[in-house]
Amino acid sequence: MDDVRSNTPEPVIPGWRLILSDAGRLWASREEPFCALAFHAGAERTVDADSLEALRAETDRQETIAQQARQRAAGQVIS
Repeated sequence: MDDVRSNTPEPVIPGWRLILSDAGRLWASREEPFCALAFHAGAERTVDADSLEALRAETDRQETIAQQARQRAAGQVIS
């Protein structure tokens, strides 16, 4: 697997390390683990997709799960 960022000066998805598999599948692994609350809410640290657009959508979804878990823990209303 090759690190997609190796030839890019800035991260393609900030906070996530991108990897291109030998089979051409894109993977992203969060550089910092999610907190226990986010993990137990279902946030995944490593995700995959067929395209960069789909990978961005999936990493955004994971970040949203984590944010909602933190908000619930803080007693905030989530809309």
